Amino acid sequence: MLHQFSWTRLLGMALVGGVLYSWEVPAFFRWIDRQVPERPDGGLGRQWLRAALSQVYFNPLWIVRHYVFLRLFGGQVEQISWALLPLAGRSFLVNVPVALVVNYYIQNKVAPDWRFVASALFSGIMAVYYALSATWL
Repeated sequence: MLHQFSWTRLLGMALVGGVLYSWEVPAFFRWIDRQVPERPDGGLGRQWLRAALSQVYFNPLWIVRHYVFLRLFGGQVEQISWALLPLAGRSFLVNVPVALVVNYYIQNKVAPDWRFVASALFSGIMAVYYALSATWL
């Protein structure tokens, strides 16, 4: 995918982000809010649990789905295979330390009305990482 800009991939991923991810992510954040409500005296355990639950959403299966969309919209359907699973697993494990800290911040320091925006910005950065990690890992 390096040095291979594709309008169809860009537009396809924008469509997926605008339709699927824009519905899914806020719904999952509301689920986190129901499971582990914010409390001023909640303590670090609850805060890290919120971050961990956010990290669970962006799991290897989510990454595989993202890779499938990238290949589908990039005209590389022949590259869609079960081999994407271990690639997604490695990609997930490598990004956990950074992503967990960022998710901690988003879930515990960003106002609820702005969490989706903060997550979308971080997800945009991670989308580039996932695309690049597909060639590096």
